[in-house]
Amino acid sequence: MVEAVRRAGTIDLVCHVNPDGDALGSALAAGIALRRLGHRVRVSFGDDPQVIPESLSFLPGQELIVPAAEVPRIPELVICLDVAAESRLGLLHEKAFAAPVLIVLDHHASNPGFGTHRLIDPSAPATAVLVDELLRRLGVPLDQELATCLYTGIATDTGSFRYRATTPATHELAGRLLATGIRHDLISRTLWDTSSFGYLKVLAAALDRAVYEPGAADGLGLVWTWVPYQDLALFGVTVEEIEGLIDVVRRPAEAEVALVLKQDPDGTLRGSCRAKGAVDVSAVCARLGGGGHLFAAGFEAREEVPAAMARFRAALAATVALQD
Repeated sequence: MVEAVRRAGTIDLVCHVNPDGDALGSALAAGIALRRLGHRVRVSFGDDPQVIPESLSFLPGQELIVPAAEVPRIPELVICLDVAAESRLGLLHEKAFAAPVLIVLDHHASNPGFGTHRLIDPSAPATAVLVDELLRRLGVPLDQELATCLYTGIATDTGSFRYRATTPATHELAGRLLATGIRHDLISRTLWDTSSFGYLKVLAAALDRAVYEPGAADGLGLVWTWVPYQDLALFGVTVEEIEGLIDVVRRPAEAEVALVLKQDPDGTLRGSCRAKGAVDVSAVCARLGGGGHLFAAGFEAREEVPAAMARFRAALAATVALQD
């Protein structure tokens, strides 16, 4: 990967559609570093329109972001960051696979292994960890810009260092990033502790709509809710702003599995699923065309909520039966 990157003149960095902190933070960190090395750099993701979540608006390097249409039909070299499946490339799928060199850096266990060069490490708590290693091998020293992007990626995907994938090495890397002088307290406040008043109204409605199914997952329990697009429109809230809703819904001690269905304007449902340690939700979501991590995964459904939930329950039951 290092040799291929060093030979390239222009590099397109692509993260997954609807990017989160790890996806965008990783792409921007790599973009800033590669620009410093003299490469021509573009950062993009396959949504139209592209929406940067307000919680990530502080990330440096966003001047590198271009619409998917501005990525050439046959790029010289593409680096995919945090893209767990080809479908997550969105509008950039065809262009990415047209590149003679397609590098994949990812940490999702469900990644099928595409690309001409790939490093897929499910033991890594975030793709940003792999980007840090790539930049180290390229000889790019850390500074506050890079550290802000990388810290955002790591903090996001470790749930602020609470999830099982967090290791001693994760904290050591966080220490190196903090040593650059970044304000991790401000980053954390922006990521998790800042929202619009409208979000509180959407949250209240979603919690009122929550359902507990004690018999699901062979008696391990399921709690779920959904957010219709009408709620978002009424209170002026974006789908991206409610990404953290799943972390509230997953709290009940009675349920092993939690699910939030969020509706896009076109009716598409985005499912965010979590488990506490006894169910492989990446396998559940894979049965529904999605994927992700062992205990944090997602999928999309183009159907009504009752139909989507029926398919989810069936996938959950089948996965638990295989585990048993």
